[in-house]
Amino acid sequence: MQLKNSYYYFTSVLSTEVCQKIIDLGLNKLDNLEKQGEDTYGVTSGRLEKQSLDSLKPINEKSNEEIKSTGKNYYHRDSKICWLSDKWIFETLAPYIYEANKAAGWNFDLDYHEQIQFSVYNKNQFYGWHFDGAQDHFSKIKRYIPGITNITMQKDGRLPFSHSQNNKLVGKVRKLSMTVNLNNSNNYEGGDLKFDLGPHSPGNRYQVCEESKKQGSIIVFPSFIPHQVTPVEKGTRYSLVLWSSGNPLR
Repeated sequence: MQLKNSYYYFTSVLSTEVCQKIIDLGLNKLDNLEKQGEDTYGVTSGRLEKQSLDSLKPINEKSNEEIKSTGKNYYHRDSKICWLSDKWIFETLAPYIYEANKAAGWNFDLDYHEQIQFSVYNKNQFYGWHFDGAQDHFSKIKRYIPGITNITMQKDGRLPFSHSQNNKLVGKVRKLSMTVNLNNSNNYEGGDLKFDLGPHSPGNRYQVCEESKKQGSIIVFPSFIPHQVTPVEKGTRYSLVLWSSGNPLR
């Protein structure tokens, strides 16, 4: 799908104080989860993350399909995450989702927002090429009913991808993705948000999102657009991710 606007941005709209407050909340929650023995690593479709493939090599520029075609095992995600459900954070971010949806000309029907993901990327950590969700009816979230749904749970006890026990999410697909840069880009190097805008995109197909680098900046984009976070070369990158869902396109 070709779009006039592949992403929409708001530069430095969250204050330093708000960003630091979110960072403190996220780090505190990660610390508590780890003290309880909980897994805080981000997971991927196909289980291609570091904690599953720790003895293997990292890969950054290759997509899932390219990794599989090599016949070798690589990991292409290495980061820590936790989930934030603080109402004030959502109320701060939500207006930017709706403004971007209208101003960019997408006008997607949105009726549900998932929990907010807080992500930490330390030195050498990254997230390779991926997209957050497709838009067709084959991709909609299916209901999971314990003891009835005939699927295999993941080894860590999590539900398989594309299944949920959340009734508000069942039957929906991710339509828009939001990412928020929480810390000053002077405090880290690398860790760039990068888009694959497709072979027919004018200019550079693989585009670093320069607009995301300033602290408190927000980027909103359709969830089907491939993107990545390049390896952090120095320091630590903190970010938020939020997905807005709705019925499949028709």
